Amino acid sequence: MSAYLVANYKLTNPAAYRDYVPAVLPTLEPHGAEVLVADYDSETVEGTPRDVTIVVRFPSKEAARAWYQSPEYQAIIHLRTENTDGFVVFVDHFTTPYAG
Repeated sequence: MSAYLVANYKLTNPAAYRDYVPAVLPTLEPHGAEVLVADYDSETVEGTPRDVTIVVRFPSKEAARAWYQSPEYQAIIHLRTENTDGFVVFVDHFTTPYAG
């Protein structure tokens, strides 16, 4: 079952963050990931989310965790964490709950 990485953050140092995108994209493909959303001007409807919203589909949560923990990603994660403020979560694909 597919799983998703959902990130929502504010850029605190856009110049330094610029190196993150070209560095992260090659780390995703070996884990079967597909970027579905990369919006740097998200429209707020409710609450107080940040401007940047990213959604990446993985084949499973295990694949998402394997990517996140991979040496390739760990080598560049600081490019995001040191230059943004927000959150990243892994979520499962929606399945209709049993109604019985």
